[in-house]
Amino acid sequence: MSFDTPPCYVDNCAARALRRLRCWRGLILPTILLFTGQASIARTTDAICDERTFEGARFTVCEVDLARHDIRIFLKNAEGTNYSRPEALPQKGLLFATNAGMFRPDYEPAGLFIQNGQWLSPLVTRRGAGNFHLEPNGVFWIANGRAAVSTTAEFAKLKPRAQLATQSGPMLVMMGKLHPKFDINGPSRYIRNGVGVRDSDHVVFAISQTPVSFGVFARLFRDGLSCANALYFDGSVSRLYQPAGGSVGLPGPLGPLIGVYAR
Repeated sequence: MSFDTPPCYVDNCAARALRRLRCWRGLILPTILLFTGQASIARTTDAICDERTFEGARFTVCEVDLARHDIRIFLKNAEGTNYSRPEALPQKGLLFATNAGMFRPDYEPAGLFIQNGQWLSPLVTRRGAGNFHLEPNGVFWIANGRAAVSTTAEFAKLKPRAQLATQSGPMLVMMGKLHPKFDINGPSRYIRNGVGVRDSDHVVFAISQTPVSFGVFARLFRDGLSCANALYFDGSVSRLYQPAGGSVGLPGPLGPLIGVYAR
């Protein structure tokens, strides 16, 4: 079964946004894949991202060690406007940046958003349409220097004092099991990105360089990257940027962003 709805926005996008998104797919996708999806990302001595092949598809994978790296979450700059682009984040010490979960048509977070310990957007537990609400959905969070990916229900029960959190959906992997509603390799294909945890100190971010199914993407985290828990961030509008190595994914404004910095 295919559960993909127009990416980036929860439920229904505004008509104009949908037309713009379709235009990006139809006109820009081939060019982007030519110059980013098919190109190797240059590595420096500080790079923590590289290319992997899994089930015949190419991915950019970034492995984060919380003892050496600092994960930060962003939405608005000092002027109160959205950063919108990974390239707009503070550059000093930046290793890579990526979109950090689904967002509404106004580019505000679709669900929970915690920055520096402040709840800027509440946890969403209601049911709805679209990938965000494909239960179980979940939360990527960090508390006391330890990272986790939990289902929304688990997070609500735990009530951790998180310094950072972002909610998205669906979950890709839960305690080593794939989301039960994914096909092995369904017909819906997008450039996809997400996050997984190997343990509380090691976080893995990944983005596909070409469109892939939910099934392949979930197995990448479980079987290829050894993540017992992983969360889907988004599809089609997904993007990963490295200051020294360019970008993978599609252009266009985004909502929440994650930046990973050298300590």
